[in-house]
Amino acid sequence: MSYRSTDEPLFERPPEIELIRSMARGVKLTARQRKQARQPEASAVTADEAFIIKKADDWLCLPPDESAAGEMLFGGLWFKGELCILFADTNAGKSTLAVQLGDAISRGEAVGDLAVQQQPGPVLYFDFELSAAQFAKRYTSPDGELYRFPPNFYRVIINPNGGNERKFASYHDYLINSLENIIVSTGSRTVIIDNITALRSSTESTAAAVQLMRSLNTIKNRWGLSLLVLAHTPKRNPARPISRNDLQGSKMLMNFADSAFAIGESHATPGLRYLKQVKQRSGAPAFSAGMVQFCRIVKQGSSLHFVFEGQGSEAPHLLIHTARQRDALEQQILRLHAEGHSVRQIASQADCAKSNVCRVIKRMENMGV
Repeated sequence: MSYRSTDEPLFERPPEIELIRSMARGVKLTARQRKQARQPEASAVTADEAFIIKKADDWLCLPPDESAAGEMLFGGLWFKGELCILFADTNAGKSTLAVQLGDAISRGEAVGDLAVQQQPGPVLYFDFELSAAQFAKRYTSPDGELYRFPPNFYRVIINPNGGNERKFASYHDYLINSLENIIVSTGSRTVIIDNITALRSSTESTAAAVQLMRSLNTIKNRWGLSLLVLAHTPKRNPARPISRNDLQGSKMLMNFADSAFAIGESHATPGLRYLKQVKQRSGAPAFSAGMVQFCRIVKQGSSLHFVFEGQGSEAPHLLIHTARQRDALEQQILRLHAEGHSVRQIASQADCAKSNVCRVIKRMENMGV
């Protein structure tokens, strides 16, 4: 009768356990054994879990498709792999700049002095603002010459005859699903959405903002996207510098954004605009404190675009409310009131809030004027 040696285990240990015992005894492992030792840790979290856990050191070794994150897409204002927000007042040129950016990125060319470090690739521009005729007019010269966009720059609009909406729980889910389908079919990893209000059920709804930004962030992380989202500003005080608080629904949107910048308009030089960075996570600020990038919108032949004119301070281009300006506004309000105009009409003509009109009129009445 033969007996099993007491040093030999009565059952076969899993190779992972043997590796752990070897490491505990100080035995030097081969490269293959080290890789095998890491496999149980990597597979401990399944794909359907809510969280992904790795040692901090492992997060420093990026996969090849993520190693290029941090490349500039628009100077220091927007980097590859970011969800960036561009916001401005109506008619400030958001759509013009968005198309110019998409055009430049699809060619791999700089925009003025602001670098584009990404290689040429497909860009999706979701246009929820302009009709086909309006878009064509912007990029057609007076003599009928058409601007030539690169073949990998795509303009996407809502399909008025789309019939799959009823298959989804909400219109939001329908749009997000369709967006992902186009990303897959084109292979594009750069997406511009113009503008965010078209994808929200309410511009002031906190729940709608959270749902949208969470969905966009999920898509960004799933497909490794660079996202630029355009948004409006509510009526703001033009005497104050632009800040992140000027974005409509600012708190919720800014919390989800990696970066953000705005287009401002000079009140000192007609036609002059400027770009101001208000948030950046990926690197140093694009401009020094209080500095902005000046620019203008020009139409050259069939091309509508921004031209850049260097940097400077924002302060001289803000609207300064002096006592003389306030007096002039009050006199205009009183004159219009005396002529019989309504509060709404006065506010519209004087370009001020209705509450301001009511305050001036009430003060006049209290003084017995």
